[in-house]
Amino acid sequence: MTRLPTNRPPAHPGELLLELFLEPAGLSQYKLAKETGLSYRRVNEIVKGKRGVTLDTAMRFAQFFDTTAEVWMNAQFRWDLWMFRKSKAMKEVSKIPTLTRLLAARD
Repeated sequence: MTRLPTNRPPAHPGELLLELFLEPAGLSQYKLAKETGLSYRRVNEIVKGKRGVTLDTAMRFAQFFDTTAEVWMNAQFRWDLWMFRKSKAMKEVSKIPTLTRLLAARD
């Protein structure tokens, strides 16, 4: 099981894309977009952390970089989970009682 950092966000998939795949290969965002059938804008927004990786994009990156879609989806999941846990929505979720507590209150 991968542990999420608690004091800082995990790397956004775009950061991984740039630092582990594009830069080492000397590949431009434009070339990646062209070869994968994605728009340059989509690739650029992922790299800048302004857009997430969808399943479609993960499949395209997996095919192009000879990885798996899980690599990309797991990176996106870790990012989304960390961001949610820091959000106002998480405060609302934390107010939801647990089933155990509800059952105990019935007794």
